[in-house]
Amino acid sequence: MIEIGKYHTLEVAKVLDFGVYLDAGDAGLILLPIRYAPENCEPGDSLNVFVYLDNEERLIATTQKPYAQVGDFAALEVLSIEYQGAFLDWGLMKNVLLPFREQRTPVKQGDKVVVYIYIDEKSDRITASAKVEKFAVKGMPDLYENQGVEVLIYEQTKLGYKTIVNNKYLGLIYGNEVFRPIQLGMKTTAYIKQIRSDFKIDLVLEKPGPGKITDFTSVILDKLQQSRGFLPFTDKTAAGEIYESLSMSKKNFKKAVGSLYRQRIIDIDDAGIQLTKKDSTDS
Repeated sequence: MIEIGKYHTLEVAKVLDFGVYLDAGDAGLILLPIRYAPENCEPGDSLNVFVYLDNEERLIATTQKPYAQVGDFAALEVLSIEYQGAFLDWGLMKNVLLPFREQRTPVKQGDKVVVYIYIDEKSDRITASAKVEKFAVKGMPDLYENQGVEVLIYEQTKLGYKTIVNNKYLGLIYGNEVFRPIQLGMKTTAYIKQIRSDFKIDLVLEKPGPGKITDFTSVILDKLQQSRGFLPFTDKTAAGEIYESLSMSKKNFKKAVGSLYRQRIIDIDDAGIQLTKKDSTDS
């Protein structure tokens, strides 16, 4: 069965000057325009194509790869505002419509907006909605604490950043645990801090667990070795400066420094941290 807005592997039925016809079973033959067809394809070849509707609402295939398919959340750019709504660039010649009724707030040309791609039941057309929360999977997530996940940032609130987790669930990164620049529409890796009783997911940007501190101490030691045994980082150093240099949060930096100090590997003073004389000599 052919699903609109999805990838399908279809067999070449015949090749003509203007395109390739693909056998879509009960859906009949679907045209793959010649500009998208691989060179020297022949009847019997199998092609992986994306199927959607052309401007005349006919099934058509392409080997272009859209930024999202039906069932995906994605950050897309607004190309124009028309009487039906906003048209978004999703990587194909035919743009996808974000109707006015599906906008959280009015958008304008050039905006990046996080949307869900779906088939509108009334028109049977591929459509975008910025009201992403109504499309998220409800119920207990098939995830576990400390698991690494892909997140898409879709809204900033007073608490922090709301996210789509693994293209399915809703999650939150608390603002006071954000230690590096993130922005709306950004995809990044995060880790499950906890799954709450209401099935909501709390996330952190650094992998939790005691073993991680060992990793951070190694990073600091390597940086010290590269910097002649001294780093000008103290309790007053900005979190952003620490992250830019060491790729860790200030909280984890302080934990790792504490661990190194207790092992007498480093000394701490008002100017920063430095290898002890013994370790400096050994290096």
